[in-house]
Amino acid sequence: MNVVAAVKMYVTRMAEDSGPGMKVLLMDKQTTSIVSMVYGQSEILQKEVYLFERIDSGGQHESMKHLKCITFLRPTKENVALLSRELRYPRYGVYYIYFSNIIAKADIKTLAESDEQEVVREVQEFYGDYLAVSPHLFSLNITACAQGLAWNHAHQQRSVQGITAVLLSLKKCPFIRYQNNSEMAKRLAEKIREVLSKEASLFEFRQTEVSPLLLILDRRDDPVTPLLNQWTYQAMVHELLTITNNRVSLSEVPGISKDLKEVVLSAEQDEFYANNLYSNFGEIGQTIKELMEEFQKKAKSHQKVESIADMKTFVETYPQFQKMSGTVSKHVTVVGELSSLVTRHHLLEVSELEQEIACQNEHSQQLQRIRKLIGNSKVRDNDAGRLVMLYALHYEKHTNNDIVGLVDALKQRGVPERFTKLIYSVMEYGGTHARQSDLFGTQDAVVKITKTFFKGLSGVENVYTQHNPLIKETLEELIKGKLKESSFPYLGNGQLARRPQDVIVFMVGGTTYEEALAVHQLNKNNFGVRIVLGGTTIHNSGSFFEEVQQAMQGVTRRHMRTRNS
Repeated sequence: MNVVAAVKMYVTRMAEDSGPGMKVLLMDKQTTSIVSMVYGQSEILQKEVYLFERIDSGGQHESMKHLKCITFLRPTKENVALLSRELRYPRYGVYYIYFSNIIAKADIKTLAESDEQEVVREVQEFYGDYLAVSPHLFSLNITACAQGLAWNHAHQQRSVQGITAVLLSLKKCPFIRYQNNSEMAKRLAEKIREVLSKEASLFEFRQTEVSPLLLILDRRDDPVTPLLNQWTYQAMVHELLTITNNRVSLSEVPGISKDLKEVVLSAEQDEFYANNLYSNFGEIGQTIKELMEEFQKKAKSHQKVESIADMKTFVETYPQFQKMSGTVSKHVTVVGELSSLVTRHHLLEVSELEQEIACQNEHSQQLQRIRKLIGNSKVRDNDAGRLVMLYALHYEKHTNNDIVGLVDALKQRGVPERFTKLIYSVMEYGGTHARQSDLFGTQDAVVKITKTFFKGLSGVENVYTQHNPLIKETLEELIKGKLKESSFPYLGNGQLARRPQDVIVFMVGGTTYEEALAVHQLNKNNFGVRIVLGGTTIHNSGSFFEEVQQAMQGVTRRHMRTRNS
């Protein structure tokens, strides 16, 4: 089960099935992102695709009848209308049409009627209707999927389509289980079952010994994970710099060169990144140092161009040298900026306390340390606020909690009101009344964060954190066949007779890179078990705050500002 390979295979087939000759790839905004996640531009050029166009770009384009047009579009009403217009006045010689999901027969009829010049050679469904982030991780790029703690209708529909596409591209017809206390998880499960039933002929795959399983979870059951600072490379970049469709903006970095203002971090196209996605920050620092040393050695050897043979060697190795140079400068810049943020904002100290609030019951000691950090002007407002959120989630029912006092301290510090209000919204969204799990009772009693300083490398610490996201425990129970049916019922009558092997997990309300790491480790440590994780989006703390704010619109609050709350 590999979602990157699945989407890549579709794109390869599109480019190859149209035969030899120059091609243009016509896409929409979403499919452009879907393709760019799995294919680099240079890679797709090798398939004779020389031009990339957006169907929704408007404006007049010249006719290029010598080009074959491959269209890859989501099957929306807008796209069908735009494609109909394109076929009435075709700019290209022939058209090979691929939709990223199930298309209605009425829409096919509309397109056929528009094809008066008979330029269409093929119409197919290729189910690459999701962003394949890594082999075991996908996203639908939906931030804020709920309003009033219920589905936004358009986002629900998009989630159904996205999960349907994942199932079809991986050739799985699963049993479905969902989180029992989540109305949104249940609604999504029911809607997916409707598609499985209505489109039964599409889901007639070869039967495996153990049927696959789709498990639908709700972010509200674990609001802690998206609030924590991260210390593995991919998760840390997303938390501190934000990854959007494999791209990271570095334009705010002082003195940044023009070609590094936006960098691509793709495990498919960057070997260093692929090997270090899950390395912790200290290891990355050491690896970057080694990469630099290797590069400097190669650079020195390139300076000795004395004979014809030397010149020949230089010319042959120059492309790899250039590629390595780009990789080195990109990762040195990214790690340098992360290191600077860690030092500037005291993130080691903040993170250590976050971990302890998440994993230990030391109320009075933690309360004092939060107050101290709120008083430290070097700590960012959003880090101070997150500490209070974690405290509020953990100690909501504690008789001596001082949530109100901490919120007052934030106000005195000058933290904006919308952020202090967000603390109560997070309690409403993911407080004890909203969770079915024992989020704070099962963690390891002792948490120690080890800091290792590497020789010759200043400013980069190796930090280990002990927090395990709730999903890890849920999936471990599932793998052992011990996941309670009362908490995660099956939809319908059927159920698995044996422990599952192929599991697709979907998190309503967004997943995180920390959870993706947990799934990666479970896949590595459980032979024969293959888990793919997806979510409406992949959160960092900033996007999680947006998620909570949207979800809480129009909700009557339980958590009002009172001294004894």
